[in-house]
Amino acid sequence: MTTPTTRLPRVLQPFALRQYRWLVAGLALALFGDGVWLIALIWQVIALGGGPGAVSLASGIAAVGMVASTLLGGVLADRASQRSIIIGLETVKLLAFASVGIAALLHLLTLPHLVVAALLVGITTGMYYPAYSALLPRVVDAAQLLAANGVEGFLRPVLLQAAGPLIAGVIVGAASPGTAILVGALACVLAAACYVAMGPIVDDVTDSDAVAQSEHPAPHPIASIVADLGEGFAYMWRTPWLWASLFYFSFLLLMVMGPLEVLVPFALRERVAGGAADHAMVLAAFGAGAALGAFVLASRPMPRRYLSLIFGLWAVAALPLVVMGVTHSTFWFVVAGFGLGLLLDGPMVLWGTLLQRRVPTPLLGRISGLDFFVSAALMPVSMAVVAPISGVLGVTATFVLAGLLPVPAAVLFYVWARLWRDEIDHPLQISELDVPLPPSTPR
Repeated sequence: MTTPTTRLPRVLQPFALRQYRWLVAGLALALFGDGVWLIALIWQVIALGGGPGAVSLASGIAAVGMVASTLLGGVLADRASQRSIIIGLETVKLLAFASVGIAALLHLLTLPHLVVAALLVGITTGMYYPAYSALLPRVVDAAQLLAANGVEGFLRPVLLQAAGPLIAGVIVGAASPGTAILVGALACVLAAACYVAMGPIVDDVTDSDAVAQSEHPAPHPIASIVADLGEGFAYMWRTPWLWASLFYFSFLLLMVMGPLEVLVPFALRERVAGGAADHAMVLAAFGAGAALGAFVLASRPMPRRYLSLIFGLWAVAALPLVVMGVTHSTFWFVVAGFGLGLLLDGPMVLWGTLLQRRVPTPLLGRISGLDFFVSAALMPVSMAVVAPISGVLGVTATFVLAGLLPVPAAVLFYVWARLWRDEIDHPLQISELDVPLPPSTPR
């Protein structure tokens, strides 16, 4: 078949679909707006006279909102139109951004107002991922999911961790944090407009669902939500590849995030007299590694031994922390940050595709929410305990242990769940799925 779709590189083939182009445009704008907010929030707290405690309060309440909302977001994504959900989330985020930005410019902003807005933004973040993850397989074909997830994996670090914060820093320096937040609000408007332009997804809400709901009396809302969550947890427990991956990755983040977020600045300061610019280079290298990993893996077909590859990369993902633990060179800190992003975030392209290909569609929102919840739950714990642990063991020993412990843990989970058999019994590299639909196919 010779079509414009097949002539495109594999990673770009989803762009042949109109609805996907609008979806990824909305995603890019949403990520950019969130990146602007990350920096503008901190400097707006400082502009209000807040210190480290106030910054921690605003950032912490956002993290709490994100973790607390993601399971409910998964339930909602399995019950309603995912496109409508993300339009609603962008609207809520717009209201939060606009209220803070306008109040700041009018000198009416207070810290409680800012904290409430941070909570709302955190909630929208927690609910967005399950809805987007469940929506994507309805927009692109199974053969194009890996490429579509690769696009997300590339855009996320570039826009959320690099471009958004960079632009926000420039605007804060030239004008004010409130002005930067209003730029984030504009990104929300444009993102919502892109999602609206997608048009309805044909099978987003089926007639059979409506019939089923009309034939049975509606249970109590709380009981219904609990039952839906229970169904998601039950599916996880009876699916070895799922629980093994979720629990191992949660342990991996427990080992990685604390040293990366908390210890790296102090290690740079003590060993190389480094400051904020050096820390920024390490984080930028982490984002660059993540983007490159996503691009490379999305440019190839889904591997036959997909679980072995995912666990193989994740097993060694934390080893760059060992380099950070012993080096006295900013260059090697940056190289280690790049390797950490490459090995930790790069395989998420394969993982997201695995979820969308193997989890039943009626459960995909809940399992995606469960994935986000389990992955994020121990990140605050990691950042809380790494300082006292390093005080007892020393910074070098903490880095080294955090880098080495994931290796045997990965082997344990891989063997325990018999993942090498699972991937052979459930192949994802199916030839007929690797033929993309021509661009004229309705979507």
